[in-house]
Amino acid sequence: MKIDDPYLEAMRYIDNAKDNLKLAEKNGKFYADDKYVKSACGIAYSGLLRGLDFLFNIRNVQKQRGRKSIEYYRTVLGTMDKKLLDHLNSGYEILHLYGYYDGGNKVAVIAEGFDDALSIINTLKPYSNNGVK
Repeated sequence: MKIDDPYLEAMRYIDNAKDNLKLAEKNGKFYADDKYVKSACGIAYSGLLRGLDFLFNIRNVQKQRGRKSIEYYRTVLGTMDKKLLDHLNSGYEILHLYGYYDGGNKVAVIAEGFDDALSIINTLKPYSNNGVK
């Protein structure tokens, strides 16, 4: 499947994740329903990885056969962009481990994970009509 606009495709994941997060409902500084938090974090992390896949494709990074691991993404970003690597590491820790696996539900922490995902996805804007539909 050919993707015409990598930025908008990756943002579609973030938008879906935000919709799920709204269903979790806030209870003070925490989300009340961990089912929706876990789902939202998983979707947002998938969007982060989707954004990296698009970026690697745009920059002609050699594709890896089989399933890609976090080490693959870290290795490639380590040679490409250290700031994006920081966002990947933080997004992985917050969205994938804290939010998705551990069921963490602190609003501020989850928001930081979403910010990391957006920082990575926003690097696609120059290649995607600057995100204009």
